Amino acid sequence: MIDPARGIDTQRTVYIADRTIAGLGTAPDGFRADREIHVPGQIVCPGLIDLCARLREPGHEYKATIASETFAASRGGITTLCSPPDTSPAIDTPAVAELLKERAELVGKATVLPIGALTQGLKGTELSEMSALKEAGCTAVSNALAPVANILVLRRAMEYAASHDLLLIIRPEDPWLRDNGVAHEGAVATLLGLPGVPQTAETVAVAQALELIEQTGVRAHFSQLSSARAVDMIALAQENDIPVTADVSAHQLHLTEQSLMGFDPLYHLIPPLRTQHDRERLRRGLLDETITAVCSDHQPHEEGAKLDAFSSTEPGISSLETLLPLTLRLVQGGDLSLPQAIARLTSGPARILNLTSGTLTPGSPADLCIFDPEQAWIVNSDTWCSRGLNTPFWGQMMKGRVTHTVLAGKIVFEASPTENAE
Repeated sequence: MIDPARGIDTQRTVYIADRTIAGLGTAPDGFRADREIHVPGQIVCPGLIDLCARLREPGHEYKATIASETFAASRGGITTLCSPPDTSPAIDTPAVAELLKERAELVGKATVLPIGALTQGLKGTELSEMSALKEAGCTAVSNALAPVANILVLRRAMEYAASHDLLLIIRPEDPWLRDNGVAHEGAVATLLGLPGVPQTAETVAVAQALELIEQTGVRAHFSQLSSARAVDMIALAQENDIPVTADVSAHQLHLTEQSLMGFDPLYHLIPPLRTQHDRERLRRGLLDETITAVCSDHQPHEEGAKLDAFSSTEPGISSLETLLPLTLRLVQGGDLSLPQAIARLTSGPARILNLTSGTLTPGSPADLCIFDPEQAWIVNSDTWCSRGLNTPFWGQMMKGRVTHTVLAGKIVFEASPTENAE
């Protein structure tokens, strides 16, 4: 059992009752198990928490649904998902936030936490009713990939969020510097003739936001960092006690701009894949805890979304089911220890969101992920559950396979004994 929140890494029995962790090691008085699960050689840890996963509902059900994607999440050991506000309609009213939660509860495969829209309709001009969104269950607010009209609007939004103790999630990118870029501005984009996205599109947005965060005191989280310079800037801000946290997408820790050499639209992403230097700094940021969470940045698409010239395709990767194995690759490569890797998927995101989950502490929600770190499997139609097939890892071998996922004390996924073995 590995519970990074409590520094536990040992063999121990977990007891579950009434949807919560009832005890560790020793059975509570009067405890009688309805079922026992024996998993020798496997890891039992808190259920994974994904800070950014687009479920495409409401509004884009032709790409995916809450039912299809939370099922995929359960196959990947993910018990809690944060849904960005760029649905259709946007999550800018309590009604939309409650709709997402109710549909997820009806399916019963994962907890979905709606992220409220920072501005009405994500148009970047009028602030949303953040207090009402918080009451409806939004743990944070964000403008997703949409820009705000100007810096004054951003400042007022930060002040409003701070007054209600709402976390502000920022995907840092200056839209004017990004222009119509589709690849990292560098040697590869120049060679391929692709319009570039300069590193400064990210770093200028980070610098701008940090100044306002320090002024307003809002709790802020930078999501899906991609550049070494941005990691350095956030590390310095944290040293100066500015209340900021950060995450990185799992694929950014393994892929670089070199992956674009074949013009494969599956590598068309926002933010773009950057250099090997950027990738190595992102990995070090996880190790030194400048970055305390790894997310999937799940963006499922229908097949046609990737069937065009590179620049004309829709960006994004379907990535719920590769979140755990891609993070485990950092362990296999010596970049992180196993407890550190699990922390970036459990206790790290839980602290960012102020959740009571992400730990196996008695009394906490009984959300568990049980996986075999040595089991190999191939990403293919037999092992993939998401409706989005847009992953560049198709056909590749992954190591580390979930065998059980438990949500609030209920087993929501259980693999057959031979399922997905290589």
